[in-house]
Amino acid sequence: MSDTGQAPGKGASNIDLEDLVASTDTGARDPRGAVGLMLAVVAFCWSVFHIYTASSVPYFLNDLTGIKFFTDVIPFARQIHLAVALFLAAMAYPLFASSSRHTVPWYDWILAIAGASCCLYMFVFYEGISNRAGLPTTTDLVVSTVGMVVMMIATYRALGFPLLIVASVFLTYVFFGDQPFIPEVVQWKGASYGKALWHFWMQEEGVFGIALNVSASLVFLFVLFGSLLDKAGAGNWFIKIAFALMGHLRGGPAKAAVVSSAMTGLISGSSIANTVTTGTFTIPLMKRVGFRPESAGAVEVASSVNGQIMPPVMGAAAFLMVEYVGVSYLDVVRHAFLPATISYIALLYIVHLEALKAGMQGLPRPGVAQTVLRRLTGVLGGFVGFAALCAVMYYGLGWTKDVFGDATIYAVSVLFVIAYVGLLSVAAKYPDLEIDDPNSEVTELPETKPTAMAGLYYLIPIIVLIWCLMVEHLSPALSAFWATMGMMFIMFTQHPLKAFFRQEGALGDEFRRGVRDFVDGMIAGARNMIGIAVATGAAGIVVGTISLTGAHQVVGDFIEFLSGGSLILMLVLVAVFSLILGMGLPTTANYIVVSSLMAFVVVDVGAQNGLIVPLIAVHLFVFYFGIMADVTPPVGLASFAAAAISGGDPIKTGMTAFYYSLRTVALPFLFIFNTDLLLIDVGIIEAIFVFITATVAMMIFAAATQGYFFAKCKIWESAVLLVIAFTLFRPGFWLDMVVPPYETLEAEKVYEVAESAEEGDTIRVVFEYENFDTGDIETKTVELPMGPPASGEERLQEVGLELLADGDRLIVDNVGFGSWAEEQKIDFDWAILSVAQETDRVVKEVFYIPALLFLALIIMLQRRRTDVPAF
Repeated sequence: MSDTGQAPGKGASNIDLEDLVASTDTGARDPRGAVGLMLAVVAFCWSVFHIYTASSVPYFLNDLTGIKFFTDVIPFARQIHLAVALFLAAMAYPLFASSSRHTVPWYDWILAIAGASCCLYMFVFYEGISNRAGLPTTTDLVVSTVGMVVMMIATYRALGFPLLIVASVFLTYVFFGDQPFIPEVVQWKGASYGKALWHFWMQEEGVFGIALNVSASLVFLFVLFGSLLDKAGAGNWFIKIAFALMGHLRGGPAKAAVVSSAMTGLISGSSIANTVTTGTFTIPLMKRVGFRPESAGAVEVASSVNGQIMPPVMGAAAFLMVEYVGVSYLDVVRHAFLPATISYIALLYIVHLEALKAGMQGLPRPGVAQTVLRRLTGVLGGFVGFAALCAVMYYGLGWTKDVFGDATIYAVSVLFVIAYVGLLSVAAKYPDLEIDDPNSEVTELPETKPTAMAGLYYLIPIIVLIWCLMVEHLSPALSAFWATMGMMFIMFTQHPLKAFFRQEGALGDEFRRGVRDFVDGMIAGARNMIGIAVATGAAGIVVGTISLTGAHQVVGDFIEFLSGGSLILMLVLVAVFSLILGMGLPTTANYIVVSSLMAFVVVDVGAQNGLIVPLIAVHLFVFYFGIMADVTPPVGLASFAAAAISGGDPIKTGMTAFYYSLRTVALPFLFIFNTDLLLIDVGIIEAIFVFITATVAMMIFAAATQGYFFAKCKIWESAVLLVIAFTLFRPGFWLDMVVPPYETLEAEKVYEVAESAEEGDTIRVVFEYENFDTGDIETKTVELPMGPPASGEERLQEVGLELLADGDRLIVDNVGFGSWAEEQKIDFDWAILSVAQETDRVVKEVFYIPALLFLALIIMLQRRRTDVPAF
């Protein structure tokens, strides 16, 4: 959930980091006195409102009092959400660079009240608006106009010019789509002022569309949960435990930076905040063990930006994908988890290679040096312990559901309290983890056991979140609600209980300390959401324009024309498009814009090329390239933040970070053509195999791009390593060149192929049809799912297809209403050109053998040239 504004200019190393984060994430204005108190109260109430709407409290109050207002606000959550966001944007983000940071000028009061009023207009006058749908009154048009203007101003002040310009371009296209200055190829008839404003503001197609709804119903809760977790001390614990575990290794502080950023990325979707939070401690230590300032900053940037692809938060994209792709939240997490994990492991390896090249050592570890056997035992013990924890969580908590039925929530709450009190009593035996001064001299690392034990109880709310999602199968919003409730309980009680167990301190003072942390977390979570809410509202203008004008078809046709129908060239163009837009747009807005324009086009072009590209793969592809903008100069704000800490050059830091992030650039192309990486139709055993081979392949890719494996690589060795990595990622590429995967049969064989297919299999059918928008004859490859054994004709009818013979062709005579075929937009009069049958050939993994032999050869050659231990 990074937000982009104006990039810092010269003297980036002297930037006040808190001011940089504030200006991009939370708003740089901090009013004093009554106005400051009012701003804090509004932010706090905004958080309370979203907790309220996610709970069952509204329905309880409605049943208790009979007052419908308690539940009437729920359908208007997105309007209230944006109303508060516009109000806080005017209060928290100065409109001009010269504006005061401690007072709110009169014009901002007007903008704040006007913006909030225009959003709440739909809530207050909903019944009248419903009765005149599509027929706006003068008041409707005035409110819509003012609301759009205030939102555009809020977009500028919170996110900078780029998103404002993009939204303005799309608005211009809506009103002046038939004017001569619009290229003829994309012209349309244009919309009237009333129709456009009604579409954008008075209904839920534009500003108040899906994106804003996701922000209001899902993203806010997860951001708030992360904020509370951080304020409770979990963020500091993540950093400390990462250093305790990794700091003693070669280039240890850099490895700790990667691990701590990955853990912080679990609860924070902001790359800039992640960079500053962890980088303040990791970058000085990286420099101390030998990293150049630019390299130290680049490692932090690369790892922090990757936090946006790490489930569960994923920079808000996970929740948007649920709506846009039409899959469950758990499916999105499952598909995104493996590439994100592989990317982080590869970054750890890159750091290791950098340390090897420079001959670096780790920081001294306290205590007696451990033998290799003890280290290995500790690692294996960690894995076993983690597996046992997962088993207890899944089967143990799942068992409570069978035993207690509807009362499960109460039983689990008791278990939660018991586990929490037990872990907290253990934590009380160890000193609290203080936030270190990053500029102080570090002589040794923190001890692992005391560090781990002091904060293990922070994992309980995360376990609650996972349990609600995976065991109870609750909605993401309700899961985040219960996790937040658990987090609030911890915040109120951790300090008093520790004081009780230690028999020291006043319980009342410790309780008030917890209350302060809770209030600060609620306010910080709300302020973190201002830019996100405004970004999703502004992105709604783009989505609304697409739905009103059909612009996605025009842009898609244009990109398809540029690519010449080549899928790989189209993917390159989409990647460049995402990267360029991402230099000015927040990650969330960039994802919304590009996926709305290009996702279905890529799927269609893939089908025309005989490749079935899952929609989720395309959405992840777009998102991966969108986040790269936080790295890439000249805009990458995360690079500027890291350079401000390291004292290095921001542009060089960004270029080095981009170089380190080549693995993140390669992954999207790989999982488009090898969907096993997204765990699509992959079993558990196969998933483990895919994980191991993909991890090895990505590490080899990292070695090739870094030019160092066991020794400095020769050019030919790097080239061979790249081929080996590609082979491990996609062995089917070479097999397809030797033996085609499918045998093409005549159209009339479709019944025979359908009848012989196993239940649950798919058959590939190539259709020919006329594109009525362009008049062109196009082809599309479709995989038809086969049900229970039956005749070929019955199986085709089951998916909704009734065919009619027309000479040597088969024509679609009818498409069943509500059938699978209708969902895939197969239409009447489409003709079957051919049907494909899988050929009998060896498994694709046979190509691993020559790849591993070449790998062994390169290892042998390089081992002769080095006397530096590989680890």
